Amino acid sequence: MAYDEELADRIRELVATEPDLAEQRMFGGLAFLVNGNMSVAASGKGGLLARVDPDDAAALLGEQVDYMVMGGREMTGWLRVAPAAIDSDDELAAWVERGVRYARSLPAKRKKS
Repeated sequence: MAYDEELADRIRELVATEPDLAEQRMFGGLAFLVNGNMSVAASGKGGLLARVDPDDAAALLGEQVDYMVMGGREMTGWLRVAPAAIDSDDELAAWVERGVRYARSLPAKRKKS
């Protein structure tokens, strides 16, 4: 399944003024990187992937939010947010802001030449 182009456009609008932002196709989705760190992604499996502080992740879990699973392993610093949980612009903005804020807290990754 390809990622949701409409969701990618909604994310793009929210991060348009972020400095050091890049988009990169990854894992069948479209990731938005801040200083080289993934912050959020329009998932190829539907919905949003949001980067969060692993210490905060458990408190954010719910009916529409679960850990991202990669290779059979839960990724505690990444949450999969179901499409129904980001229907409204306010809901999406809150998740995008959370992901961007956490990505900004990480050391910048060096750009490859």
